[in-house]
Amino acid sequence: MLQPVQNVNLAQVELGKKLYFDPRLSKSGFISCNSCHNLSMGGTDNLKTSIGHKWAQGPINAPTVLNSSRNLAQFWDGRAKDLKEQAGGPIANPGEMASNHTLAVEVLKSIPGYVREFKLVFGTGKVTIDEVTQAIAEFEKTLVTPNSRFDQWLLGKKDVLTRKELAGYELFKSSGCSGCHNGPAVGGNSFQKMGLVEPYKTSSKAEGLVAVSGKDADRFKFKVPTLRNVELTYPYFHDGEAETLTEAVDIMGRLQLGRKFSEAENAQIVAFLKTLTGEQPSFQLPILPPSTEATPRPKPFE
Repeated sequence: MLQPVQNVNLAQVELGKKLYFDPRLSKSGFISCNSCHNLSMGGTDNLKTSIGHKWAQGPINAPTVLNSSRNLAQFWDGRAKDLKEQAGGPIANPGEMASNHTLAVEVLKSIPGYVREFKLVFGTGKVTIDEVTQAIAEFEKTLVTPNSRFDQWLLGKKDVLTRKELAGYELFKSSGCSGCHNGPAVGGNSFQKMGLVEPYKTSSKAEGLVAVSGKDADRFKFKVPTLRNVELTYPYFHDGEAETLTEAVDIMGRLQLGRKFSEAENAQIVAFLKTLTGEQPSFQLPILPPSTEATPRPKPFE
């Protein structure tokens, strides 16, 4: 069962919330963390691959930020060990926010409202990329989605699920789906090969964990995604090729389990998966401190 967030630094959370929504951390002044991990859309962008600087096509599907603190590592290939390490990546990636850490810090240091808040929150009188990523990570820790109907059922509210949904849950377990999709986030805690029974055919160049480990045995192993809020986080898989849950369940059944689900079985599993949608993060939209004459200007077209 998914528990609400605990043990966070609320001051860092409030600062991190501003930074999460601030597009000035990007070179264009247009892209923020929320652009690809939209909190109004299940913590993702509902695109096959995200749109980066100068309309660049991203190489991989943007995983949801919701419940991401429950992941064993971040990114599909696990190249960031935690949320703090992950937060610094997109800022400096030329295909994403296309800035760099030095410029991002210069922008923040030129804005008095941020300088005051960083001093209050961290007490150092400085603005550093380490503090930036720490604050963003602390905010992202709060993005959990408890109290799904499935959670309510686990707590004893037996009439909250329909017969069809319960049948889907039994199929989910008996077919082997829960072998990889388990734990509080129903996934996110292991790397598995895509295409165990049949090879997965894709035009994506992403090779998975091998890019981090260098071990050929890790080729095409990807972090198992959380199934929490999965009805909101379409399209599916690292390449975004499965547009619907029905399609995703069919492919996973055949390629990972060696099982062809009937239309009725597929519909039952999909019905169960929709019970995993929890309470979405709700908060007042942060008002960002204004730039000054000293603030480096955005360069969206260079």
